[in-house]
Amino acid sequence: MNSNTKIYLDYNSTTPCDEKVVEAMLPYFSEKFGNSSSSTHSFGWDAEEAVDIAREQIAELINSKSNQLYFTSGATEAINLALIGTCEALKPKGKHIISCTTEHQAVLSTLQELEKRGFNITLLKVDGNGNLDLDAFQEAIRPETILTCIMYANNETGIIHPIQKIAEIAHAKGVLVMSDITQAVGKIPLDIEGSGIDIATFSAHKIYGPKGIGALYIRNRTLLNISPIHFGGGQERGLRPGTLNVPSIVGFGMACQLCIESMSQESQRLKKLRDKIEQELLTLGDIKINSFNEHRLPHMSNITFKNIEGNKLLRLMGNLAISQGSACSSGTIEPSHVLLSYGHSKEAALSSIRICLGRQTTSQEVEIAIKTIKSTIKNLRKVLI
Repeated sequence: MNSNTKIYLDYNSTTPCDEKVVEAMLPYFSEKFGNSSSSTHSFGWDAEEAVDIAREQIAELINSKSNQLYFTSGATEAINLALIGTCEALKPKGKHIISCTTEHQAVLSTLQELEKRGFNITLLKVDGNGNLDLDAFQEAIRPETILTCIMYANNETGIIHPIQKIAEIAHAKGVLVMSDITQAVGKIPLDIEGSGIDIATFSAHKIYGPKGIGALYIRNRTLLNISPIHFGGGQERGLRPGTLNVPSIVGFGMACQLCIESMSQESQRLKKLRDKIEQELLTLGDIKINSFNEHRLPHMSNITFKNIEGNKLLRLMGNLAISQGSACSSGTIEPSHVLLSYGHSKEAALSSIRICLGRQTTSQEVEIAIKTIKSTIKNLRKVLI
Protein backbone atom coordinates (compact mmCIF):
# COMPACT_ATOMS: atom_id res chain seq x y z
CA MET A 1 0.00 0.00 0.00
CA ASN A 2 1.41 3.40 -0.99
CA SER A 3 0.47 6.98 -0.15
CA ASN A 4 -1.69 7.25 -3.29
CA THR A 5 -3.92 4.31 -2.35
CA LYS A 6 -7.55 5.32 -1.88
CA ILE A 7 -8.55 5.03 1.78
CA TYR A 8 -12.17 5.19 2.91
CA LEU A 9 -12.64 7.08 6.20
CA ASP A 10 -16.28 8.15 5.87
CA TYR A 11 -18.10 5.26 7.54
CA ASN A 12 -20.72 7.53 9.12
CA SER A 13 -21.96 8.41 5.64
CA THR A 14 -22.35 4.80 4.56
CA THR A 15 -20.65 1.43 4.79
CA PRO A 16 -19.90 -1.28 2.22
CA CYS A 17 -22.19 -4.30 2.29
CA ASP A 18 -20.49 -7.12 4.15
CA GLU A 19 -19.84 -10.15 1.94
CA LYS A 20 -21.91 -12.32 4.28
CA VAL A 21 -24.78 -9.86 3.96
CA VAL A 22 -24.68 -10.04 0.16
CA GLU A 23 -24.46 -13.84 0.31
CA ALA A 24 -27.53 -14.01 2.56
CA MET A 25 -29.50 -11.69 0.27
CA LEU A 26 -28.78 -13.31 -3.11
CA PRO A 27 -31.24 -16.26 -2.97
CA TYR A 28 -34.13 -13.88 -2.32
CA PHE A 29 -33.67 -12.11 -5.65
CA SER A 30 -34.19 -15.09 -7.93
CA GLU A 31 -34.68 -18.39 -6.07
CA LYS A 32 -36.75 -17.51 -3.01
CA PHE A 33 -38.44 -14.54 -4.64
CA GLY A 34 -41.89 -14.90 -3.10
CA ASN A 35 -44.01 -12.09 -1.71
CA SER A 36 -44.07 -12.34 2.08
CA SER A 37 -47.78 -11.44 1.99
CA SER A 38 -48.61 -14.45 -0.22
CA SER A 39 -50.08 -16.82 2.35
CA THR A 40 -51.31 -19.62 0.05
CA HIS A 41 -48.05 -21.20 -1.14
CA SER A 42 -44.51 -22.08 -0.08
CA PHE A 43 -42.85 -19.18 -1.92
CA GLY A 44 -44.75 -16.74 0.26
CA TRP A 45 -44.21 -18.83 3.39
CA ASP A 46 -40.43 -18.90 2.80
CA ALA A 47 -40.34 -15.13 2.32
CA GLU A 48 -42.44 -14.56 5.42
CA GLU A 49 -40.17 -16.82 7.47
CA ALA A 50 -37.09 -14.94 6.23
CA VAL A 51 -38.65 -11.63 7.28
CA ASP A 52 -39.51 -13.04 10.71
CA ILE A 53 -35.95 -14.29 11.24
CA ALA A 54 -34.49 -10.92 10.21
CA ARG A 55 -36.85 -9.10 12.54
CA GLU A 56 -35.63 -11.30 15.40
CA GLN A 57 -31.97 -10.61 14.51
CA ILE A 58 -32.54 -6.85 14.48
CA ALA A 59 -34.48 -6.99 17.74
CA GLU A 60 -31.65 -8.89 19.41
CA LEU A 61 -29.09 -6.22 18.48
CA ILE A 62 -31.06 -3.40 20.12
CA ASN A 63 -32.70 -5.53 22.86
CA SER A 64 -36.29 -5.08 21.75
CA LYS A 65 -39.11 -7.45 20.90
CA SER A 66 -39.50 -8.34 17.24
CA ASN A 67 -43.15 -7.23 17.18
CA GLN A 68 -42.02 -3.72 18.14
CA LEU A 69 -40.23 -3.29 14.78
CA TYR A 70 -41.67 -2.01 11.51
CA PHE A 71 -39.71 -1.98 8.25
CA THR A 72 -39.32 1.19 6.17
CA SER A 73 -37.17 2.27 3.23
CA GLY A 74 -34.60 3.81 5.56
CA ALA A 75 -34.10 6.04 8.58
CA THR A 76 -35.42 9.14 6.81
CA GLU A 77 -38.77 7.52 6.05
CA ALA A 78 -38.90 6.10 9.57
CA ILE A 79 -38.28 9.59 10.99
CA ASN A 80 -41.04 11.09 8.84
CA LEU A 81 -43.46 8.34 9.84
CA ALA A 82 -42.53 8.55 13.52
CA LEU A 83 -42.72 12.34 13.83
CA ILE A 84 -45.70 13.06 11.59
CA GLY A 85 -47.61 9.92 12.55
CA THR A 86 -47.10 10.42 16.28
CA CYS A 87 -47.86 14.13 16.30
CA GLU A 88 -51.00 13.76 14.18
CA ALA A 89 -52.21 10.96 16.46
CA LEU A 90 -51.53 12.97 19.63
CA LYS A 91 -52.75 16.33 18.30
CA PRO A 92 -55.86 16.32 20.53
CA LYS A 93 -53.55 16.23 23.59
CA GLY A 94 -51.25 19.04 22.48
CA LYS A 95 -49.13 20.45 19.67
CA HIS A 96 -45.75 21.13 21.29
CA ILE A 97 -42.58 19.20 20.40
CA ILE A 98 -39.10 19.53 21.93
CA SER A 99 -35.97 18.69 19.94
CA CYS A 100 -32.40 19.94 19.57
CA THR A 101 -30.49 22.21 17.18
CA THR A 102 -27.92 19.48 16.43
CA GLU A 103 -30.38 16.88 15.12
CA HIS A 104 -29.95 15.28 11.70
CA GLN A 105 -31.50 17.25 8.85
CA ALA A 106 -34.10 14.51 8.37
CA VAL A 107 -35.48 15.39 11.81
CA LEU A 108 -35.14 19.15 11.45
CA SER A 109 -36.82 19.22 8.03
CA THR A 110 -39.71 17.08 9.27
CA LEU A 111 -40.13 19.39 12.26
CA GLN A 112 -40.31 22.33 9.85
CA GLU A 113 -43.13 20.54 8.04
CA LEU A 114 -44.95 19.97 11.33
CA GLU A 115 -44.54 23.66 12.14
CA LYS A 116 -46.35 24.46 8.88
CA ARG A 117 -49.15 22.20 10.08
CA GLY A 118 -49.59 24.23 13.24
CA PHE A 119 -47.32 22.45 15.70
CA ASN A 120 -45.03 24.43 18.01
CA ILE A 121 -41.36 23.43 18.02
CA THR A 122 -38.77 24.17 20.72
CA LEU A 123 -35.17 23.49 19.66
CA LEU A 124 -32.83 23.18 22.63
CA LYS A 125 -29.30 24.54 22.32
CA VAL A 126 -26.12 22.69 23.29
CA ASP A 127 -22.97 23.97 24.98
CA GLY A 128 -19.54 24.23 23.35
CA ASN A 129 -18.96 20.51 23.81
CA GLY A 130 -22.33 19.45 22.45
CA ASN A 131 -24.00 18.74 25.78
CA LEU A 132 -27.69 19.34 26.40
CA ASP A 133 -28.74 21.25 29.51
CA LEU A 134 -31.16 18.86 31.23
CA ASP A 135 -32.51 21.65 33.44
CA ALA A 136 -33.33 23.66 30.31
CA PHE A 137 -34.98 20.58 28.86
CA GLN A 138 -37.16 20.15 31.92
CA GLU A 139 -38.11 23.83 31.87
CA ALA A 140 -39.07 23.58 28.18
CA ILE A 141 -41.79 21.00 28.88
CA ARG A 142 -45.28 22.50 28.85
CA PRO A 143 -48.71 21.02 29.59
CA GLU A 144 -49.26 20.75 25.82
CA THR A 145 -45.91 19.03 25.11
CA ILE A 146 -46.54 15.66 23.47
CA LEU A 147 -43.12 14.52 22.23
CA THR A 148 -39.39 15.06 22.62
CA CYS A 149 -37.02 14.00 19.85
CA ILE A 150 -33.33 13.73 20.75
CA MET A 151 -30.81 11.65 18.78
CA TYR A 152 -28.89 8.95 20.65
CA ALA A 153 -25.49 9.84 19.17
CA ASN A 154 -24.60 12.73 16.90
CA ASN A 155 -23.61 11.83 13.36
CA GLU A 156 -21.06 14.65 13.02
CA THR A 157 -19.28 14.72 16.39
CA GLY A 158 -20.20 11.38 17.93
CA ILE A 159 -21.36 12.78 21.26
CA ILE A 160 -23.75 10.42 23.05
CA HIS A 161 -26.71 12.08 24.74
CA PRO A 162 -28.04 10.91 28.15
CA ILE A 163 -31.21 9.44 26.68
CA GLN A 164 -32.20 7.50 29.78
CA LYS A 165 -32.13 10.67 31.92
CA ILE A 166 -34.01 12.57 29.22
CA ALA A 167 -36.64 9.81 29.17
CA GLU A 168 -37.03 9.91 32.95
CA ILE A 169 -37.66 13.67 32.88
CA ALA A 170 -40.03 13.41 29.92
CA HIS A 171 -42.03 10.47 31.24
CA ALA A 172 -42.49 12.18 34.61
CA LYS A 173 -44.39 14.86 32.69
CA GLY A 174 -46.27 12.41 30.46
CA VAL A 175 -44.17 13.23 27.38
CA LEU A 176 -43.13 10.55 24.88
CA VAL A 177 -39.50 10.11 23.81
CA MET A 178 -38.34 9.57 20.24
CA SER A 179 -34.70 9.02 19.30
CA ASP A 180 -32.83 8.62 16.02
CA ILE A 181 -30.46 5.80 16.98
CA THR A 182 -28.96 5.39 13.51
CA GLN A 183 -25.34 6.17 14.37
CA ALA A 184 -25.33 4.25 17.65
CA VAL A 185 -26.72 0.95 16.37
CA GLY A 186 -24.00 -1.65 15.91
CA LYS A 187 -21.28 0.59 17.31
CA ILE A 188 -22.11 0.65 21.01
CA PRO A 189 -24.34 -1.66 23.09
CA LEU A 190 -27.98 -0.56 23.01
CA ASP A 191 -30.70 -1.56 25.45
CA ILE A 192 -33.76 -0.01 23.87
CA GLU A 193 -36.05 -1.63 26.44
CA GLY A 194 -34.12 -0.16 29.36
CA SER A 195 -33.46 3.21 27.73
CA GLY A 196 -36.96 4.62 28.13
CA ILE A 197 -37.19 5.36 24.41
CA ASP A 198 -40.75 5.07 23.10
CA ILE A 199 -39.98 5.44 19.39
CA ALA A 200 -36.67 4.89 17.56
CA THR A 201 -35.46 5.03 13.97
CA PHE A 202 -32.43 3.50 12.24
CA SER A 203 -31.18 2.03 8.96
CA ALA A 204 -29.11 -0.84 7.59
CA HIS A 205 -26.54 0.89 5.40
CA LYS A 206 -24.67 2.36 8.38
CA ILE A 207 -23.91 -1.15 9.69
CA TYR A 208 -22.68 -2.93 6.53
CA GLY A 209 -26.18 -3.73 5.32
CA PRO A 210 -27.94 -2.70 2.10
CA LYS A 211 -29.18 0.78 1.31
CA GLY A 212 -32.91 1.39 1.06
CA ILE A 213 -34.03 -0.46 4.19
CA GLY A 214 -34.61 0.83 7.71
CA ALA A 215 -36.75 0.25 10.75
CA LEU A 216 -39.07 2.01 13.14
CA TYR A 217 -39.26 0.83 16.76
CA ILE A 218 -42.45 1.49 18.73
CA ARG A 219 -42.45 0.43 22.37
CA ASN A 220 -46.22 0.07 22.76
CA ARG A 221 -48.44 0.59 19.73
CA THR A 222 -51.55 -0.15 21.76
CA LEU A 223 -50.91 3.01 23.79
CA LEU A 224 -49.30 4.92 20.90
CA ASN A 225 -51.50 4.41 17.86
CA ILE A 226 -49.29 6.16 15.32
CA SER A 227 -51.20 7.35 12.27
CA PRO A 228 -49.90 5.96 8.94
CA ILE A 229 -48.72 8.54 6.42
CA HIS A 230 -48.95 6.17 3.42
CA PHE A 231 -51.86 3.97 2.41
CA GLY A 232 -52.13 0.70 0.54
CA GLY A 233 -52.19 -3.01 1.25
CA GLY A 234 -51.89 -2.92 5.02
CA GLN A 235 -48.41 -4.45 5.36
CA GLU A 236 -46.46 -3.95 8.58
CA ARG A 237 -49.66 -4.19 10.58
CA GLY A 238 -51.22 -1.33 8.66
CA LEU A 239 -48.53 1.19 9.56
CA ARG A 240 -46.29 1.03 6.49
CA PRO A 241 -47.99 -0.39 3.38
CA GLY A 242 -46.19 -1.78 0.36
CA THR A 243 -44.67 -5.12 -0.65
CA LEU A 244 -41.82 -5.89 1.71
CA ASN A 245 -38.28 -5.70 0.32
CA VAL A 246 -37.40 -9.24 1.40
CA PRO A 247 -33.79 -9.36 0.08
CA SER A 248 -32.87 -6.12 1.87
CA ILE A 249 -34.68 -7.16 5.04
CA VAL A 250 -32.69 -10.40 5.05
CA GLY A 251 -29.52 -8.35 4.55
CA PHE A 252 -30.51 -6.02 7.38
CA GLY A 253 -30.95 -8.99 9.69
CA MET A 254 -27.61 -10.52 8.74
CA ALA A 255 -25.86 -7.16 9.22
CA CYS A 256 -27.28 -6.98 12.74
CA GLN A 257 -26.22 -10.56 13.45
CA LEU A 258 -22.65 -9.74 12.40
CA CYS A 259 -22.68 -6.67 14.66
CA ILE A 260 -23.78 -8.81 17.60
CA GLU A 261 -20.82 -11.13 16.99
CA SER A 262 -18.13 -8.47 16.49
CA MET A 263 -19.25 -5.17 18.07
CA SER A 264 -17.40 -5.38 21.39
CA GLN A 265 -14.03 -6.28 19.92
CA GLU A 266 -14.45 -4.01 16.90
CA SER A 267 -15.35 -0.97 19.02
CA GLN A 268 -12.18 -1.40 21.08
CA ARG A 269 -10.04 -1.81 17.97
CA LEU A 270 -11.45 1.27 16.28
CA LYS A 271 -11.17 3.37 19.43
CA LYS A 272 -7.44 2.61 19.62
CA LEU A 273 -7.01 3.64 15.98
CA ARG A 274 -9.13 6.77 16.47
CA ASP A 275 -7.15 7.74 19.58
CA LYS A 276 -3.89 7.30 17.68
CA ILE A 277 -5.08 9.64 14.94
CA GLU A 278 -6.11 12.27 17.48
CA GLN A 279 -2.87 12.01 19.48
CA GLU A 280 -0.77 12.41 16.33
CA LEU A 281 -2.77 15.33 14.95
CA LEU A 282 -2.78 17.16 18.28
CA THR A 283 1.00 17.51 17.92
CA LEU A 284 0.35 19.91 15.02
CA GLY A 285 -1.06 22.52 17.40
CA ASP A 286 -3.90 24.95 16.68
CA ILE A 287 -6.46 22.17 16.36
CA LYS A 288 -9.55 21.31 18.35
CA ILE A 289 -11.17 17.90 18.62
CA ASN A 290 -14.87 18.57 19.03
CA SER A 291 -16.54 16.83 22.01
CA PHE A 292 -13.04 15.51 22.88
CA ASN A 293 -13.63 14.95 26.60
CA GLU A 294 -17.24 13.85 26.27
CA HIS A 295 -18.92 10.44 26.12
CA ARG A 296 -18.81 9.77 22.37
CA LEU A 297 -18.79 7.08 19.73
CA PRO A 298 -15.50 5.15 19.61
CA HIS A 299 -14.83 5.14 15.88
CA MET A 300 -14.94 8.78 14.84
CA SER A 301 -13.42 12.20 15.32
CA ASN A 302 -14.50 15.70 14.31
CA ILE A 303 -11.50 18.02 14.09
CA THR A 304 -11.22 21.77 13.59
CA PHE A 305 -7.94 23.07 12.12
CA LYS A 306 -7.47 26.76 12.87
CA ASN A 307 -7.31 28.95 9.74
CA ILE A 308 -7.33 25.94 7.41
CA GLU A 309 -10.17 25.74 4.89
CA GLY A 310 -11.61 22.26 5.34
CA ASN A 311 -12.80 21.90 1.77
CA LYS A 312 -9.38 22.83 0.42
CA LEU A 313 -7.73 20.39 2.82
CA LEU A 314 -9.94 17.56 1.58
CA ARG A 315 -9.28 18.42 -2.08
CA LEU A 316 -5.54 18.23 -1.49
CA MET A 317 -5.93 14.81 0.14
CA GLY A 318 -7.86 13.27 -2.73
CA ASN A 319 -6.81 9.74 -1.81
CA LEU A 320 -8.53 10.02 1.59
CA ALA A 321 -12.32 9.72 1.59
CA ILE A 322 -13.14 12.06 4.48
CA SER A 323 -16.22 14.18 5.04
CA GLN A 324 -16.36 17.82 6.02
CA GLY A 325 -19.57 17.15 7.91
CA SER A 326 -21.36 19.89 6.02
CA ALA A 327 -23.99 19.97 3.30
CA CYS A 328 -23.64 21.11 -0.30
CA SER A 329 -26.24 23.69 -1.25
CA SER A 330 -26.47 25.38 -4.63
CA GLY A 331 -22.86 24.52 -5.39
CA THR A 332 -21.51 26.20 -2.26
CA ILE A 333 -20.22 24.62 0.92
CA GLU A 334 -22.28 25.53 3.96
CA PRO A 335 -20.90 25.34 7.51
CA SER A 336 -22.08 22.45 9.65
CA HIS A 337 -25.23 23.40 11.59
CA VAL A 338 -23.98 21.09 14.35
CA LEU A 339 -20.71 22.98 14.83
CA LEU A 340 -22.49 26.33 14.58
CA SER A 341 -24.70 25.08 17.42
CA TYR A 342 -21.51 24.35 19.38
CA GLY A 343 -20.74 28.05 19.13
CA HIS A 344 -18.17 27.78 16.34
CA SER A 345 -17.83 30.73 14.01
CA LYS A 346 -18.69 30.11 10.37
CA GLU A 347 -14.97 30.12 9.58
CA ALA A 348 -14.19 27.55 12.29
CA ALA A 349 -17.06 25.31 11.19
CA LEU A 350 -15.74 25.44 7.63
CA SER A 351 -12.28 24.51 8.95
CA SER A 352 -13.48 21.17 10.30
CA ILE A 353 -13.36 17.62 8.98
CA ARG A 354 -14.93 14.35 10.15
CA ILE A 355 -12.90 11.14 10.19
CA CYS A 356 -14.90 7.92 10.62
CA LEU A 357 -13.27 4.51 10.83
CA GLY A 358 -14.90 1.19 10.09
CA ARG A 359 -14.66 -2.56 9.84
CA GLN A 360 -12.27 -2.49 6.87
CA THR A 361 -9.97 0.20 8.30
CA THR A 362 -6.47 -1.14 8.94
CA SER A 363 -3.63 0.21 11.08
CA GLN A 364 -1.61 0.67 7.88
CA GLU A 365 -4.35 2.86 6.41
CA VAL A 366 -4.42 4.91 9.60
CA GLU A 367 -0.65 5.44 9.41
CA ILE A 368 -0.94 6.67 5.82
CA ALA A 369 -3.87 8.92 6.72
CA ILE A 370 -1.96 10.47 9.62
CA LYS A 371 1.09 11.18 7.45
CA THR A 372 -1.05 12.60 4.65
CA ILE A 373 -3.06 14.90 6.92
CA LYS A 374 0.00 16.14 8.81
CA SER A 375 2.04 16.87 5.70
CA THR A 376 -0.90 18.60 3.99
CA ILE A 377 -1.59 20.79 7.02
CA LYS A 378 2.07 21.74 7.30
CA ASN A 379 2.20 22.67 3.61
CA LEU A 380 -0.96 24.77 3.88
CA ARG A 381 0.43 26.59 6.91
CA LYS A 382 3.60 27.45 5.00
CA VAL A 383 1.46 29.17 2.38
CA LEU A 384 -0.36 31.13 5.10
CA ILE A 385 2.86 32.49 6.63
